Amino acid sequence: MKRKITLKQIARELEVSISTVSKALKDSAEISEDTKQKIKAFAKLYHYRPNNLAISLKNRRTKNIGVIIPDIVHYFFTTVFRGIEHYSQEHGYNIIACVSDESLEKEIINMEMLANGSVDGFILALSAETQKKNEFDHLREILDQGIPLVLFDRVTDEIECDKVMINDQEAAFLGVKKFIDNGRKKIALITTEDYFSVSRDREAGYRQALLQFGLPLDEDLILKLPFMALDESAINMFFSTQEVDAVLCVNEIFAIHCMNLVQQKGIKVPEEISFIGFTDGILSKYANPGLTSIAQHGFRMGEIAAKMLIGKIEDDLGEEEEETYHTEIIRSNIIERGSTIN
Repeated sequence: MKRKITLKQIARELEVSISTVSKALKDSAEISEDTKQKIKAFAKLYHYRPNNLAISLKNRRTKNIGVIIPDIVHYFFTTVFRGIEHYSQEHGYNIIACVSDESLEKEIINMEMLANGSVDGFILALSAETQKKNEFDHLREILDQGIPLVLFDRVTDEIECDKVMINDQEAAFLGVKKFIDNGRKKIALITTEDYFSVSRDREAGYRQALLQFGLPLDEDLILKLPFMALDESAINMFFSTQEVDAVLCVNEIFAIHCMNLVQQKGIKVPEEISFIGFTDGILSKYANPGLTSIAQHGFRMGEIAAKMLIGKIEDDLGEEEEETYHTEIIRSNIIERGSTIN
């Protein structure tokens, strides 16, 4: 089906502002007759119709926000959710939460269920399957309906919307730099499949740091594991065959599991091998030794995502102004504990 033309497309084609198009179609005296006739003729030719659903949603707010997260087990997503809930409640909004279980189908079902007038907008971290299949039509449909969307952590350049995230490449770079500053030279990376935006960017930071500081890049020191389960045999084989003195892990579960495994082999942490993981969750604080972590500031990320979405919901400019989007980058930092030499 051919997508309906929008005010933004009319404005672009006729090289005028969206405000001019909107006023011309409303027969405003502010717009010249020639311009009004040209815009009305173009709109008629391409069967333009106002987005009544979007207008209705703007005029009838539910004060509900739909939040869809991939997983409730991981500490990071629960902290983001708490941040969303905290800011939203302070500003008079309720949260309707759904879990995609890393499934594209569930992500679509959840959005369709809530997009019938139940919520004013969505905050979402993409599921693993959504990123793997590179399928984003359901997100485009939500935006076409005039429902605002904010993506957090797991994002995509394919969708124009507000986003909030850390600089994953920079964060991984800082982690590797920490190892190098401590004199480590055989630095491994334990990560997940490349279709995860965060894993891809963290690997890029790892590679960038090795290159910048003159260490050789050994592809054998990069272990990629399935995201849904720990591959015990692959991890055992890796540490039995590779000589490493530091390991950067893309999440705290990988880091703590691997740290425990090498200690069982009699290898001392951090004297012989150091570990850094992403997230800085409860597991990191109570591991033995405590895990040095790259903080993702999930609570703050949730607050910013909620602020961005509520700002969009309460923007009364409607279609009369150019839609603009913003990506907020939260600076990450290293929380030093016993798994590295501090």
